Amino acid sequence: MTTPHVLVLSGLGINCERETAAAFRLAGATADIIHINALCANTAPLREAQILAFPGGFSFGDRLGAGQALANRIRHRKLPNGQTLLGELVRFVETGGFVLGICNGFQILAKLGLVPNTGGNCIQEVALAENASARFENRWCHLALTQEGPMGFFAHLGQIELPARHGEGRLIFRDETVRQAVIDQSLDWLTYSMADGSPAAGFPENPNGADLACAGLSDPTGRVIGLMPHPEAYVSPYTHYDWPRRRREGRNMIHEGDGLRFIRTLVRLSTQGASPALDRSREEL
Repeated sequence: MTTPHVLVLSGLGINCERETAAAFRLAGATADIIHINALCANTAPLREAQILAFPGGFSFGDRLGAGQALANRIRHRKLPNGQTLLGELVRFVETGGFVLGICNGFQILAKLGLVPNTGGNCIQEVALAENASARFENRWCHLALTQEGPMGFFAHLGQIELPARHGEGRLIFRDETVRQAVIDQSLDWLTYSMADGSPAAGFPENPNGADLACAGLSDPTGRVIGLMPHPEAYVSPYTHYDWPRRRREGRNMIHEGDGLRFIRTLVRLSTQGASPALDRSREEL
């Protein structure tokens, strides 16, 4: 099995690139951090990668809405080959690559129309609007994973915990048609939940007021994945906020954090050579 290679974007306000690259390396991949301007000047590194990661941060300071300015650059700026970076990303996915967007990265993918992309034309179908609380929320969340759809390969992770840190994460749909398509195809693969695994009833379990309590979306292929919480922030049991109490009380300390378990599954999936939407055995992962 070849070791998958990950490109992690940096620059223009992105500020979680080092943590994201470190998490992928812990998960068994090789990872290079590349400035977005360098990738626009030369997209050759993209053709050598299996995963492209858009980390969290505040691209362009979120001055025009979270992720909007960088999404506009990716969609409209012409590259030396005359194409746009969005076009290169579409081809990257079509040829077997995976794209992961975390927090601000998820916001960028949504504004590019890469998720949920139910129409297949990369037109924006959802927005990640200002939190219902009208303030920045920084809290740990219980999260449930779908058992169905293109992200069903991740269902073995069970309920997980990850920290969410954002001011604009309230998912809203463009219209009822898009909302129903997301439900029908199980593209809302990650949802805020109560501690017992039941759907989040409201704040603070749903920290931003997202429709469907949605914390993450994928495209229909399962190759473009976005989520608001930060998996790279929970790679070790000792980065969980409650680890001292757990150790004092003699509770089992898992050997790796839920975020690393998620990223490790993505890394393994990227070596399989098939879309997660295909009917394959989950035991392989």
